[in-house]
Amino acid sequence: MSASISAGTFSIARIGREPDEVNALPLPVLAGLVLTPLLISAGQILFKLTSGRAAAGGLFAILLDPYLLAAFAIYGFGTIVWVHVLKSVPLTVAYPFMALTFCAVPLLAWALLGETLSLRYMIGTALIIAGLLVVNG
Repeated sequence: MSASISAGTFSIARIGREPDEVNALPLPVLAGLVLTPLLISAGQILFKLTSGRAAAGGLFAILLDPYLLAAFAIYGFGTIVWVHVLKSVPLTVAYPFMALTFCAVPLLAWALLGETLSLRYMIGTALIIAGLLVVNG
């Protein structure tokens, strides 16, 4: 497999295919493949922020929490982006990009919530990205 970016497209060549059978992903589709996991990750941070405020009220208060409502909106928008992406890309190509959430959530938790990151996290993130390149590269 090989990958290249040119003239506004991202190309993925599959083993056993002729060069004229290369799938070209338009940059908006590639952006959607990356944006969706980032939106899901942002939603997770908002869920965490909601959980910290949950002790102050009951279930009804949690349901009306602005952070939770924002998380639902972000998840909803991410789902719409994902469905749009899936119109152009086979699920077997698109779904591995969701592994980026395992990289982004801890990074956002570190940057926004002050959580710690370990060397294991850094190594794991590198392995996830390498795996994504292997699967779709």
